[in-house]
Amino acid sequence: MSMEKEKLELEYQLKSTSINVLWNMISTSHGLSEWFSKTVRVTGEKYVFSWHDHEETAYLLKDKPLEYIRFQWERDEDTEYYFELRIVKHELTGSLSLLVTDFAELTDKEDEIRLWDKLITDLRRKLGV
Repeated sequence: MSMEKEKLELEYQLKSTSINVLWNMISTSHGLSEWFSKTVRVTGEKYVFSWHDHEETAYLLKDKPLEYIRFQWERDEDTEYYFELRIVKHELTGSLSLLVTDFAELTDKEDEIRLWDKLITDLRRKLGV
């Protein structure tokens, strides 16, 4: 039985980048393998993310092109837990942010935030922003 998880919502400014480029980075196997994991294999709704020492499977729950993509880890099947990457366009400035929604056990919350901070740093580097 898994522990209760807390919802995390983290927003990262991405300054000047193209919405199409950002969408490709968060929704395609090639884009995700640039910053999220070492490799990504996609078969239908199933995404297998591989790192150096392990791999994890997630399923695409839903997406709306150029807006958001939502996955659920296989280990969270039959729960309300998911992770979502949502593109936020700020009308006034035209700049983009990436809103990350994820769930973490209370004891892992700070580690989870640090992990997302590192991932987004890698994403910014790949985007050149």
